[in-house]
Amino acid sequence: MPVEDINIQAWTVYGRRQLARSYMPPIPDHLDWTAWEGVGPGAEVLGDITGRRVLDIGSGAGHHAVHLARAHGARVTGIELSPTQHERASSTHADVPGVEFAQRDVVEYLAEAEPFDAAYAIGTLGFIDPHRALPALRDGLRPGSPLILSLLHTDLHGRGPSTEVAPREQMILLGDDPPLPTQMWVLAPQLWEDLFTGYGFRVEAIDLLHHPDESARVIQQLIRARRLPEPARVSSRPRTTKPPVSHAAVGVGAILLSEQGLLLGRHRRGTVEPGESFEAAVVRELAEETALIARPDDVRLLGTLVDHVEGVLRITIGALVHAWRGEPATQPNESVGDWAWHPLDHLPDGLFVCSAQILTAWRPDLPIDHTPAHFTPFANGTPPAMTVDGLA
Repeated sequence: MPVEDINIQAWTVYGRRQLARSYMPPIPDHLDWTAWEGVGPGAEVLGDITGRRVLDIGSGAGHHAVHLARAHGARVTGIELSPTQHERASSTHADVPGVEFAQRDVVEYLAEAEPFDAAYAIGTLGFIDPHRALPALRDGLRPGSPLILSLLHTDLHGRGPSTEVAPREQMILLGDDPPLPTQMWVLAPQLWEDLFTGYGFRVEAIDLLHHPDESARVIQQLIRARRLPEPARVSSRPRTTKPPVSHAAVGVGAILLSEQGLLLGRHRRGTVEPGESFEAAVVRELAEETALIARPDDVRLLGTLVDHVEGVLRITIGALVHAWRGEPATQPNESVGDWAWHPLDHLPDGLFVCSAQILTAWRPDLPIDHTPAHFTPFANGTPPAMTVDGLA
């Protein structure tokens, strides 16, 4: 059975049992991120939410949403996939001003909703694949908005978090009722931080919240993250319209990414000499223009960019260089120079259009404007057989 079906089935049974008991949790005086009252911070980690639209992910019985509306003046939308949990909330709190409840999949809901000013989940986001939930939350939050989550770190049996992004079985316990098996992503803090960073968030803090009974093994994580602002788009400048002597121009464009950022210089396109492999052309141009030393085995070919300028066919082979020796330096008698490393999120304006095209073929998420080109990726880094003899 798919993971999401397992989880919705478990939470539907849980909600049905609570409805049968006619149990509703009281509206809290303080927002707790765990089941242990008074452990950790409260609603202040969400910032000033007065009049703001706030998303409660996996809102359950709805008591947290009601607290935020009444005590903090927020306009809260509670999203709950389980129909019985949604019934608990909507049947009890439907008339509370500033609160609305929807029985929807949160990813599908966010694809249609206006972006929110804040979002939170108390123990619930671990039941959703983070590769599905986090990009939806990024797109469903305004830039700069907080996302606060409490997540399981160590369970009742003392089993700690995983170091791989995969779900594992955890049980929902309710009194003497039979345990309800679920599939849950219980991940190490660094792994969560990597996921958040990769999907457009900045993690501001990850705290471990311990059970007030020191003999208890269970530990919760509290992750405070913020949706990053949209990066300013980087412009590119046009290439020269002067045609080459031959009817086509073939060149290579190398990408070098280090801890310092992306290597850029004031650039002319490297050309492929007759009979030379693309990898060899990358290595040669790199040495001639930067003094950096690489081997053909250090070069992974990405694919072919094709466009036309003034009727001239331009073919550029994009390549990623993953190892090299030396430091980049301007070389005598070369028209490329002023080499410098630039962070990917702070690229300079005025990129050479070939560089801009290669960078967005490699990383389509980079916000770089340029004239279009047709990109054909190589399968496993292997180009189709072709000869460059006679081409400039």
